[in-house]
Amino acid sequence: MTTVQTHEDLIARAAEADAASPLRGTRDLFTLPDDVIYLDGNSLGALPTAVPAVVDDVMHRQWGERLIRSWNEADWWGAQTRVGDRVGRLVGAAPGQVVVTDSTSVNLFKAVIGAGRLRPGRTVVLTDPDSFPTDLYMTESAAALAGLEVRRVHPRDAVTAIAEAGEALALASYSSVDYRTGELWDLRAITEAAHAVGALACWDLCHSAGVIEVDLDAGGADLAVGCGYKYLNGGPGAPAFLYVATRHQDDFDQPLTGWQGHAHPFEMRPDYEAAPGITRARVGTPPLLSVLALEAALTAYDGLSPADVRAASLSVTGTFIDALDALGVDLPLATPREPERRGSQVSLRHPQAFAVVQALIARGVIGDFREPDIIRLGFAPLYVTHVDAVRAAVHVQEVLDGREFERPEFAERGAVT
Repeated sequence: MTTVQTHEDLIARAAEADAASPLRGTRDLFTLPDDVIYLDGNSLGALPTAVPAVVDDVMHRQWGERLIRSWNEADWWGAQTRVGDRVGRLVGAAPGQVVVTDSTSVNLFKAVIGAGRLRPGRTVVLTDPDSFPTDLYMTESAAALAGLEVRRVHPRDAVTAIAEAGEALALASYSSVDYRTGELWDLRAITEAAHAVGALACWDLCHSAGVIEVDLDAGGADLAVGCGYKYLNGGPGAPAFLYVATRHQDDFDQPLTGWQGHAHPFEMRPDYEAAPGITRARVGTPPLLSVLALEAALTAYDGLSPADVRAASLSVTGTFIDALDALGVDLPLATPREPERRGSQVSLRHPQAFAVVQALIARGVIGDFREPDIIRLGFAPLYVTHVDAVRAAVHVQEVLDGREFERPEFAERGAVT
């Protein structure tokens, strides 16, 4: 069988999988160039077609015509919790536990200090040494202010380390998915271990919200954070979200006591009184254009179950891995082959990974690079099809076989890699 025939066979099978997918047709809900295979939704989601009209209405009618009246007329005031409930449906959280606010970094800061105050007398926080750097920076900073000790322990060793820390442990704070490799961690097991010693668990959902059945409530999570601009497609700089389980909300004493988290914000009292429920996690006036753009973006999930999205994600990433194998692409996988251990990305290792990514981008296959040697390809199943996955694998093969990554222009780095 010739290579061309192999390509045709792979694409034909991929087209059959697309026709049978529970997400068939959802690509039409996004604005994407015809000549692009977009595999960077784990960094910045594509533009949902519903967003521009909503933002236009917010700018020209709600703001331009109705002006400050829109805080009441358009319920700008309630947007953060209203959109939070929409996010909650995607991450397995009952209403009233998620608020869209601030950034992931700021929300993690709140969560770490809030957890320490919920567990007074305990001094240890566990986190992954391979976490996205902002998680490490903010955890260390928050811990220093709260008088806590951060211990960096790999997720594989977390259950043992939790038992060893025992009653000294205040919080186990871990990401659901490794941002470099795409490996999915067993946060339920970590959470159960933390609860067994009386500690709390915080989940970072930046690389799983919108593509994985997270089940915060069923999984026993105490706190969780996540961003709105990756798989949730809220746009660059979209606000993040914070989850606080209902059982903790009355005692959740977060450190950033801004006026929008006050129980009586418009009475302008000089002293702070935390609002009831998840509203106390708010801080200052939110970026309404971004919050409402995220609300519009989330309509792309209307009618879809997290289970169907997860099934499509695994099918598309599996198709890509199988296509690499069928094409004889001999690169080490950083991502586990086992579906139950895989997020919604596939990462490959190559000593010139940055240049390989740039060569792929020049072909219209947009992924990204992570130090030191990771070709990181995110498969957002609402708009990345099985056919896209096969065609991307063919491009990888051709870039490697033709050694296109050796061209000097592909070694030049911009400010963002």
